[in-house]
Amino acid sequence: MIELLGAAAAFGLSGGLSPGPLLALVLTETLSYGRRAGLAVAVAPLLTDGPIIAAAVFLFRRIEDSGPALGIVSLAGGCLLGTWGVAGLRARAPVIGEAPTNARVWGSLAKGMAANFLNPSPYLFWLTVGAPLLVRAAEPGWGMAALFLGVFYLGLVGSKAVLAVLVARSRSVLGSRGYLLANRVLAAILLVYAAVFIREGLVRLTAG
Repeated sequence: MIELLGAAAAFGLSGGLSPGPLLALVLTETLSYGRRAGLAVAVAPLLTDGPIIAAAVFLFRRIEDSGPALGIVSLAGGCLLGTWGVAGLRARAPVIGEAPTNARVWGSLAKGMAANFLNPSPYLFWLTVGAPLLVRAAEPGWGMAALFLGVFYLGLVGSKAVLAVLVARSRSVLGSRGYLLANRVLAAILLVYAAVFIREGLVRLTAG
């Protein structure tokens, strides 16, 4: 179980800190409208990911008795993590823009929900990586599955929220060595998990 929680933390932090559409929106809304607007965007995944997770778990349950199908899913998950890992190693500080006037927090939340729901990354992650791990975490009981999700979203949402607070105080944090180093470390961890998933996928395919 510690291994699964470690994976949840690594994937959550990586998703939270890696440059992407939602992070860019968090930073832009923070600079444009203030800390509360950035925090509103940061919590958007909590409101949009439920149906995605449910659908991914449902689909995974349909194929979990098929070794070859699970092998393909594992290989796809490994490739996805590998792609994210390489992107993380090459990542630079996010490029953000500023906009004038004021905006309501609800408007920022709506933007964040739309950006996350239309972003293919959550779908790919939960279909190929998240659902298998979540189902495995649920084997001792759904309490463990809830803990897995809690750790994952603490990393995903919490890291974005912390960045929003820091950027509201000083935008120089985006180019700090600490931010870039954290991205590199998380990228390396993703590459390790990618290798594990690919190996598991190959074993399932050759055994099936």
